[in-house]
Amino acid sequence: MKKVLFINGSPNKNGNTAALAKSLLDGIDYETLNLTDYKVYSYGQKFSDDQFDEVLAKMKGTQTIVIGSPLYWHNICGSVRDLLDRFYGPVEPGELSGRKLFFLFQGAAPEKWMLEAGEYTMERFAGLYGMEYAGMATDRKQAQELAKALK
Repeated sequence: MKKVLFINGSPNKNGNTAALAKSLLDGIDYETLNLTDYKVYSYGQKFSDDQFDEVLAKMKGTQTIVIGSPLYWHNICGSVRDLLDRFYGPVEPGELSGRKLFFLFQGAAPEKWMLEAGEYTMERFAGLYGMEYAGMATDRKQAQELAKALK
C-alpha cells in the first residue's frame, strides 16, 4: 500500500496548491494525482470514459490522502467538488477507514468564512467515509506545522 497520495485539484499542476503540498510533504515519498488528468464527471452523469473508479482505487490503495484545492468563487474548486460528490452511492460510509486525510486550501486573500466552509466540508467528508481528519493548511507555515502529524 502506497503511503501518501496527493490529489491536486488545481488545473495548474505546478502552481500554489502543488507548492503547498511540497511544504507539507517535504522529505516524504508521495504520488501526485492531478485531477485535471482524469475524467471525473459531475454527480448524476454517466459516460463510458469516466475515471472516478480509477481515482477511488488510488485512494483505497494508500494510507494517507492529501487533497489540495485552490479557492475559487469562495469555495473548493470544481474538480475536487465533483470528486467528493461522486462518493455518494458507490462508496459506503466507513469504506476508507484507517486512512488519514489532510486538506490543503489556498487562495488570494480568502475570508475566514470561506476557509471554515472548506474545512467543514472536508472534515465531514473524512468522517462519513471513516477517515481520520488530520487538519487543513492554507499557507506554507501551516503546512510545515501540519507535517508533524505525518512523521
